[in-house]
Amino acid sequence: MSNTVTVTTWSLEQTSPADLRPSAPAMEPDPAAGGVRIVRAEVPSPEFSRFLYASVGADCAWTDRLPWTYEQWRACLDRPGTETWVAWDQGTPAGYIELDAQDEGQVEIAYFGLLPAFRGRRIGGHLLSFGIARAWDLAERWPERTPTKRVWVHTCSLDGPHALANYERRGFRIFRTETGEEEKRPIDGPWPGAH
Repeated sequence: MSNTVTVTTWSLEQTSPADLRPSAPAMEPDPAAGGVRIVRAEVPSPEFSRFLYASVGADCAWTDRLPWTYEQWRACLDRPGTETWVAWDQGTPAGYIELDAQDEGQVEIAYFGLLPAFRGRRIGGHLLSFGIARAWDLAERWPERTPTKRVWVHTCSLDGPHALANYERRGFRIFRTETGEEEKRPIDGPWPGAH
């Protein structure tokens, strides 16, 4: 049995705020009516960010940050222009989008996704639309950053089956496709034995 898997990675971009094609809100925007609300996690918290990363990415084989130390998480979250926006459904975190401001007005959607129990409820399109809009206006919150000229993201065939289509529906265009062999990564859930 092979210890590798063929993985296709798509890199996508938007080059103008007008490229964004927003999704309809997942539910009524009034949290008191049971709707989804999206809030920025303004206090950098390695513990909370690791929880989101491990819980959202568990069944998509997100493993690159799992061995990070507390200090590595803190250094990542403390960079000017790094933002974590969390979707909350009735007080429970449903998913998140992490923005990474880079040089020359580039903003990468570093991570985006939902916890498994919240998928298939139209929350993903709403959260992604909201996060893209925040990528475009990021310099308003970080005056030391150059105004956004490009928002980009990459996704791969290991991610959820609707990831690529969601990005394209929101107005992203593919600018690069790469296929290669990668070592199989364990899919074990947010803690050993979860799946």
